[in-house]
Amino acid sequence: MPVQLNPYLTFRDTAEEAMTHYRSVFGGQLTISRFAEYGAGDGPAEQNKVMHAMLTTDQGLVLMASDTPDSMDLTVGDNISVSVGGDDEAVLRRWWDGLSDGGTVTMPLEPAPWGGLFGMCTDRFGVHWMISVDGAA
Repeated sequence: MPVQLNPYLTFRDTAEEAMTHYRSVFGGQLTISRFAEYGAGDGPAEQNKVMHAMLTTDQGLVLMASDTPDSMDLTVGDNISVSVGGDDEAVLRRWWDGLSDGGTVTMPLEPAPWGGLFGMCTDRFGVHWMISVDGAA
């Protein structure tokens, strides 16, 4: 799988509404996974929230989004990250190390409930990054 770099939007309880709107604008295929599918979220009230949504268009655009759990801060205007994902663990770990160096790790790069590895950080320039290693052991 080639490495992909795309925007990742976060919302407070409106990810599905927003992504459905973006699908109406851009077309394409929208997939949505809920917190309940992975036993995640902060209790029963969050089980139907969007854990991950992905819109893929025929033109090659990929837009991702999720709802932010109530226990996490969300500031509108600061709710976009750059997502980098693929299956080359060595390359993605090297990028993770470089991006997190001098920055703030908000979620360590570690095994994720859906498989592989996942981590989030803000680099020293204030850019939010999400790194996903598919199929990692």
